[in-house]
Amino acid sequence: MRPAIAKNPPRDKNFACEKALSFLASPAMSKTTRFNLDQYFTRVSSRVNVALDKLIPDDTVEPPTIHKAMRYSLFAGGKRIRPVLTLAACDAVNGKSANAMPLACAVECIHTYSLIHDDLPCMDDDDLRRGKPTNHKIFGEGIAVLAGDALLTQAFELIALAKPPCRYTIATMVQELAFASGSLRLIAGQVQDLENESRRATLDEVRTTHMNKTAALLTAALRLGAMAGNATAPQLGRLTKYGQDIGLAFQIIDDVLDATSSKEVMGKSVHADQKNRKSTYASVLGVEKSRALAASLIADAHRQLAIFGNRATPLHVIADFFLTRKH
Repeated sequence: MRPAIAKNPPRDKNFACEKALSFLASPAMSKTTRFNLDQYFTRVSSRVNVALDKLIPDDTVEPPTIHKAMRYSLFAGGKRIRPVLTLAACDAVNGKSANAMPLACAVECIHTYSLIHDDLPCMDDDDLRRGKPTNHKIFGEGIAVLAGDALLTQAFELIALAKPPCRYTIATMVQELAFASGSLRLIAGQVQDLENESRRATLDEVRTTHMNKTAALLTAALRLGAMAGNATAPQLGRLTKYGQDIGLAFQIIDDVLDATSSKEVMGKSVHADQKNRKSTYASVLGVEKSRALAASLIADAHRQLAIFGNRATPLHVIADFFLTRKH
């Protein structure tokens, strides 16, 4: 059974800020201040990169063009947030992170494929991603489409390499990723995002789009890591709610940054939502209320982690990063 999507979070600005500040004054916050997130991202993402390099065909394998295109976007940089969440969730439930690595790599393949397709002229039409030309600017639209298709397909081969835990089967984990990346979640979000151009969407419609387009895959990354670690049902439920909270907050802040940041800081085009007349949290709710709502979601995400103790420290710090990130 799929987890129910959480109800709309509180929208009152003062209430949201009070919730966020209550966590900042808590003992949990003092523990996270001693945690170096940059070092953690560097260490874990390096492990992910080594695994991806071994699992993805080399760019000399025939036909080399498609493998060059796949690798171009897959190794274009970034913090590897989704696979890091997969491994952090596995650690939080006291599992073996090596068992979660194929799943972490599968999630990154899905994410990269979605970015390649999202940047295409027929979608968001972006020329820059992570400070580099987008895939179709280097390899052409046809190869870019195929590179995304190949990474999507590769993801499910990688899941087959995972070592199934006692409580969850490979079939269950395949279904998890397929559901999150299919027409009811990730693809649904992309469709809704396109349909929200040149029209004034409601706040609930924007929320649904964000929950599908961004939160679904982030949540699946956490759930897959927890499954690889043989999580109990209560543990899986808490990490699911945590993922929904941080996933929606991440996209809210992304909307805010698109409206307020610069191309140099972001490493990609900004003001694209305004150019496309797209309904976002920033345009529908306003920048300040959007930030307050994101803070409320992150405060709730922290509460979901209470049952994990110190094992959830990386997840606490990642939640704070989602709220305060500048790019």
